[in-house]
Amino acid sequence: MDFIYLQTLCEVAKWENFTRAADVLGYAQSSVTTQIQKLEAQYGVVLFERHGPKMQPTQAGDVLIAYARQILALHEEVKAQLISQQTGSLTIGTIETLAACYLPSLLQTFHKEHPNMTLALQLGNEDSIIQSIQQGTCDLGLILDTATQDPDLISISVRQEALVIVTCPDSSYRMYKEITPQDLVNASFILTEQGCTYRAFLLQELKKAGIAYHMLSAFESLEAIKQCVMRGLGIAFLPSFAVQEEVAQGKLLAIPFAPQAHFSTQVIFLKRKWRSHAFQSLLDLLSSVPSVII
Repeated sequence: MDFIYLQTLCEVAKWENFTRAADVLGYAQSSVTTQIQKLEAQYGVVLFERHGPKMQPTQAGDVLIAYARQILALHEEVKAQLISQQTGSLTIGTIETLAACYLPSLLQTFHKEHPNMTLALQLGNEDSIIQSIQQGTCDLGLILDTATQDPDLISISVRQEALVIVTCPDSSYRMYKEITPQDLVNASFILTEQGCTYRAFLLQELKKAGIAYHMLSAFESLEAIKQCVMRGLGIAFLPSFAVQEEVAQGKLLAIPFAPQAHFSTQVIFLKRKWRSHAFQSLLDLLSSVPSVII
């Protein structure tokens, strides 16, 4: 017996109407009629009778509907049990900034739903993450970049991100409402690592404007960058979400940078990637953040 036929039976009983049941199920009305007729032929009984505009179950129909509901409920219970017992591992490639600010709460939710799955993080820059996905060493990536054009990848833009100049509260930039490359002549920078996409964007803008600057340090660690800026050692260029907490506490200032680039947090994976239930759950979680700039 096909579970689909039992689901159709229950929907017809619920709405007392073949057309309404077809609309809910996304079928043509003729498909619903055919499925009910096949059930009637299988059991040798009439399941519904027309009473005015309504299709009401016969006595035999009521019996089968009751069993059908039990069977479907048991089917869903079995699926839930099998899903909860899934084991294995998934690897996420991401940059340090997103790993620190974006992932912890989402991974907590994932582990509650899939307690037997292991999640591994592989940190790198955007280029190395894309390469790892192409080579199959990462299941999916979470990156901060402009639009990804690779034809072998699916890219889901989660939200647009604002890029800001980050300073200590008593910086000479504290009164600025917006900072342009021309405002950064001889500025001292605490930069992110080589290969970081938004670092490359900043340096490109400074070069285009002919602006000289000093690079005091470059760190892979987001926390190290923020601590250096708090101590007045220099300024940084980061996505605004990375310093949201420190700005709220008055420890740092975040000043919009112009021109803004169209950077977004993106989930990427191979088009040919097989999507297990656990993979799809992780993909749904990573794609669930509202598309807003913070």
